[in-house]
Amino acid sequence: QVQLVESGGGLVQAGGSLRLSCAASGTIFRINAMGWYRQAPGKQRELVAAVTRSGRTNYADSVEGRFTISGDNAKNTVYLQMNSLKPEDTAVYYCNAEVVAFETGYEYSYWGQGTQVTVSS
Repeated sequence: QVQLVESGGGLVQAGGSLRLSCAASGTIFRINAMGWYRQAPGKQRELVAAVTRSGRTNYADSVEGRFTISGDNAKNTVYLQMNSLKPEDTAVYYCNAEVVAFETGYEYSYWGQGTQVTVSS
């Protein structure tokens, strides 16, 4: 089994910054990619940013230039630096990892429990 533990959410004023962290642990052969998604009340979960094992990144248009994702392969950890936060960034942020299992060699998707980010105006 694989567990994802998120940290770093909280309450911040508009224009402020937060840094989210997510550490994966358990039976891991290799992590191919990690990312952050978010879900605001009444809305669907959406991709915020993702990073592959090779370091290739992908961002939602709404956060491009404000958020930076980075990964530490040795620590199976991903970070999301969020700057210039806006009230519309308020959501529960979920960590995701695409993990290759030792037993099967197949890739499985795992999710964290989520961390609340609230941006006040």
